[in-house]
Amino acid sequence: MNRIAKVLFVVFGSIAIDQGTKIWARNKFEGQGATSYFNDIFKWVFAENEGAFLGWGSELTGIPNFLLLKLFPTLLILGLFYMVLFSKEFLRNQIIPMSLILGGGLSNLYDRMAYGKVVDFMNMGIGDLRTGIFNVADMFILAGIIWYVFTIFSKEARQAKMLSETEAIVTEE
Repeated sequence: MNRIAKVLFVVFGSIAIDQGTKIWARNKFEGQGATSYFNDIFKWVFAENEGAFLGWGSELTGIPNFLLLKLFPTLLILGLFYMVLFSKEFLRNQIIPMSLILGGGLSNLYDRMAYGKVVDFMNMGIGDLRTGIFNVADMFILAGIIWYVFTIFSKEARQAKMLSETEAIVTEE
């Protein structure tokens, strides 16, 4: 599978899964209280987030809301999309994690643009130490970030660094 097909498959697959789970959560949990499992470690709880991560920016209105919650993320995602599709800087093992980040980001951005808010419905923690309420797109973004960080220290990354250093030495001579 070529790079563009791989990126598009992961991005649109992530969006489809996330949007499907949000429809399911709205139908199953909207208007209900929290449902707790595993001695309150995991909760299903419906929430609509008008801001970004953990509700940041939910109080913004007008131009600041448009700039910080819609325009800036759109430009960031478009730039990242272009880089993932065409940049030689990304290693082969970094394409999937970056595509997961893109898919999650695009799905949440779509919600913010189309509905003015994002559906969140999961919460985890022990006692007072809890996550915010999140969704599957957030999980894709986090998984992509963690995976990407691991690729930085991979054998492929070390080999690419050695190759670029060798090329730099040859160029200097």
